[in-house]
Amino acid sequence: MQKPWLKSYPKGTAEEIDINEFSSVANIFDTSVAKFKNLPAYTNFGKTISYHDVDVYTAHLAAYLSNELNLEKGDRVAVMMPNLLQNPIAIFGILRAGLVVVNTNPLYTERELKHQLIDSGAKAIIIVENFAHVLEKVIGDTRIDHVITTKMGDLLSPVKGFIINTVVKYVKKMVPSFSLKNAVPFNKALKLGAQHRFQTVPCTHDDIAFLQYTGGTTGVSKGAVLTNKNMVANMLQASEWIRSELGDKKGTIITALPLYHIFSLTANCMTFMRYGWCNYLITNPRDIKGFAKELQATKFEVMTGVNTLFNGLLNNEEFRSIDFSNFKFALGGGMAVQRGVAERWKEVTGTTLIEAYGLTETSPAACMNPMNLKEFNGKIGLPISSTEVCIQDDSWNDVDLGEHGEICIRGPQVMRGYWSRPKETSEVLSNDGWLHTGDIGFIDEAGFVQIVDRKKDMILVSGFNVFPNEVEEVIADHPDVIEVGVIGKPDEHSGEVVMAIVVKKGDALTEQALRDFCRKGLTSYKVPKSIIFTDELPKTNVGKILRRELRDQYITGT
Repeated sequence: MQKPWLKSYPKGTAEEIDINEFSSVANIFDTSVAKFKNLPAYTNFGKTISYHDVDVYTAHLAAYLSNELNLEKGDRVAVMMPNLLQNPIAIFGILRAGLVVVNTNPLYTERELKHQLIDSGAKAIIIVENFAHVLEKVIGDTRIDHVITTKMGDLLSPVKGFIINTVVKYVKKMVPSFSLKNAVPFNKALKLGAQHRFQTVPCTHDDIAFLQYTGGTTGVSKGAVLTNKNMVANMLQASEWIRSELGDKKGTIITALPLYHIFSLTANCMTFMRYGWCNYLITNPRDIKGFAKELQATKFEVMTGVNTLFNGLLNNEEFRSIDFSNFKFALGGGMAVQRGVAERWKEVTGTTLIEAYGLTETSPAACMNPMNLKEFNGKIGLPISSTEVCIQDDSWNDVDLGEHGEICIRGPQVMRGYWSRPKETSEVLSNDGWLHTGDIGFIDEAGFVQIVDRKKDMILVSGFNVFPNEVEEVIADHPDVIEVGVIGKPDEHSGEVVMAIVVKKGDALTEQALRDFCRKGLTSYKVPKSIIFTDELPKTNVGKILRRELRDQYITGT
């Protein structure tokens, strides 16, 4: 008998999706650019391009890839750039040509880039010049035959583009010298493609759309195989969930997370494209001061982000002075949203921070809180449309309602598997379709899922489980703490003790004062035995704190 919480969204929250409504991501794209051709689609560096512009640019790029480079359906093409106008053009151009997008972090080291290009078997890459010197050092070991390079200002007006490209290269010196034989400039590729007639290459649900690389739930970086079915499903699921809040209205969504990250890719670039909204692309969200200034000058209704991004904005005076009268909601994902951040967000913006949950392996959305949520609830929400969630023990058996275990997901958005890694795939995907997320959580009586922590990050103190998220949330509530990362430190008496690495405001806060503060909200074995103050925490490019690097730095000394 099916457990009642497996499909637990309340009646009226979201309906089941019809996965057969669209055959591919490119099919949705073609529908949207035709329907919204005169509306703004993307804005970056003060330049806005319409859906018609995007249609033309992507057709030219797709024609170049197909007719000039002779790439065939299913070939992989890497995209390595931050949020620029060229990024969505590259993504949809590749998909329209029937090719597979391999999203690549532009901050990758030589080792990381080499691994991804070799593992994916990519035959071509579209890369911003700032990072071409890294590609130069590894390209000889890969299958890359074709390189398309772009400057940051390539799709801006001629004057503004020239100014930005000149400043970036010669004033800020952000473009190290490189030499890539036969590399073709992005704008030249568009011109060559424009000489060919082009129609979108038909794809089916079974065709691969993305190889989305992730550390996953186990081991080294692996390519999650996301088919057109996976991506179409998640776009429809997300659309169905937020439909009641958006209606037929159009607006602007702030896209600060990079498009190579699955959250931003699906939620911003794709789902809001289906609604005919404009994505306002933020190229460098780490520059909080500059980011806040852009927001002050922009009318926007929706924003997505991670906890550290929201926290950074809340600590900025200019952000707190923004007029939020048009603001509808913000979606938080990628990492746990801390209650203190969510409560301050509500105070400043007047809107509830809606927490969602997913993984690269689920395209990514799996759970989301209702859009009419009045107050932050500390939960990751309900299973979205056509999605099942259960909690299982280490033997992959269901546990009772309310008991802790591993969160497992089943639905049309769950990946096919890891690229060329059947063993790793079998370790996370059961024969009956359940994805084992590696996250520990439970489901309450109302069907809401609550995440406790990552399975591999759990700290064991004298046989008691300590979840870093819980300790981090308590510490983050201290008014003199900017951000914190918590890890386990080996101890000869208790096996492990809790270590907190803290970025503080000023010099007033002491270890003892912070420890005393923790004792008010944590039982004794959860209180950090070791506290280290630092100026900065290691993070991913989307702002997720890297506990692994904290362990390497403070525990193993590597």
